Amino acid sequence: MYAIIETGGKQFWVSPGDVVRVDRLEAEAGKELTLQALWAAGEPGAAESSKKLPSAKVTVEVLRHFRGPKIIVFKKRVKKAYQKTIGHRQDLTEIRVKDISLN
Repeated sequence: MYAIIETGGKQFWVSPGDVVRVDRLEAEAGKELTLQALWAAGEPGAAESSKKLPSAKVTVEVLRHFRGPKIIVFKKRVKKAYQKTIGHRQDLTEIRVKDISLN
């Protein structure tokens, strides 16, 4: 069973048991959430669009919240004596896909 979910402006291809890192969700660790599937398939070759199957749901469990690795952003203008360094760490949530419901 497979599904495509959308969260945080990104899409993820998931199946039951997968652990996925997504942008931070407003839910406590240990809670279960239900996400709408954009696309789902029960067995190979049997794909269903959410337009035909509006009730396809993905149940996920929130494992933990954490911050991603630091990303260094460096800007420089050649021959202008300008350089700027900034860093960024994204807030992330780790979720485990528990079930994909097609009905």
